Amino acid sequence: MGMGGWTRLFLIAGAALTAAACSSYPDAPRYSTRADGTVGPAAYPPQPVYPTTRPAPVEAPPPLTAPIEPIEGGALPTATITSGLNGGPSRPVVVPAPVNEVPSEPAYEPSSSVSVPSASEGGRKAYVIQPGDTISGVGRRFRTPVQALIDLNNLGPRAAITPGQRILLPASATDLGSDPYATGPGLIVVEGIVDETEIPPPPAPPVVAAPRPVQTVPVPVAPRPAPTPAPSPSPAPAAPATAGGLALQWPVRGDIVRRFGPVAMGERNNGINIGAEAGAEVRAAAAGRVAYVGDDLVGQGLTVLIVHRDGWRTVYGHLGSATVANNADVRAGQQIGTVGLTAGDGRPSIHFETRRMQGDNPVAVDPLTVLPR
Repeated sequence: MGMGGWTRLFLIAGAALTAAACSSYPDAPRYSTRADGTVGPAAYPPQPVYPTTRPAPVEAPPPLTAPIEPIEGGALPTATITSGLNGGPSRPVVVPAPVNEVPSEPAYEPSSSVSVPSASEGGRKAYVIQPGDTISGVGRRFRTPVQALIDLNNLGPRAAITPGQRILLPASATDLGSDPYATGPGLIVVEGIVDETEIPPPPAPPVVAAPRPVQTVPVPVAPRPAPTPAPSPSPAPAAPATAGGLALQWPVRGDIVRRFGPVAMGERNNGINIGAEAGAEVRAAAAGRVAYVGDDLVGQGLTVLIVHRDGWRTVYGHLGSATVANNADVRAGQQIGTVGLTAGDGRPSIHFETRRMQGDNPVAVDPLTVLPR
């Protein structure tokens, strides 16, 4: 068969297949193509209608009433028992602490094997600081407030402690056993220290002393001294000054720490205060007779008063010691005492006055006007 025969055969087979397909296509559509819902002859048969039944009404159950009976009280069972009754583990469940929280100091268990010295043993309870100890750990272990430990041991505001340091404890301190931050062996007794109070009382407010008034030295009546031989040369380097015919010299060389005249609080200084080394020699400003030696004058300390000629008097107050006696005749420059510490000048000093009688009244004269320059 040639090529043309095969071509005619394929054309005839294709035409037969096309005719078969067209003969099987339906005459009308299966579904409605109109608005009124009518369908053609090839539409589906009507669907069966099922009867509808209403469900039976459901009645609400009667309300339940909880029984009312007395319940006996008592402690709750432990976590181990309740966990086992509910089907859980028989051991307690440990809940881990949050990661961001700062762990506190570990707890400690009191030990009954640590011996605690009783107050009848005498001495003072103390504890020796170990490496790693803290003042709060010591307070917990011995049931003592931290502030009480700071006050008893004068630890200061930072409460700094060092290993080997001995911390005093109040009489009421009780050792609860080793603490992670107080790991020492236990209490010790310090002999020779008496625990008068458990916690020292707060310090008393400072007492402000009233200003010391400058007392006027009473001049006892003394007989006019008998003429004395000419005084020996004075050891003072400066030439003596003349006070109404009486030659005076410095009783001691030093700084003028308080001058003559009015002072604060309406008071008056009737002489001068001379600062010098404690124990330095104090010498008579001129020849005369000792009229008073003692410490009975308020605010003057140990005092020596010498009566001179022409109505002059010299007063030496706040001496450390006196080397002359009452009614003793002294020469100019003779030692009569030493520099003391009672003048209140913040350094060793003496109080020196020069007075001259006007009638029966000894009038104070500024010593700087009659002493040599």
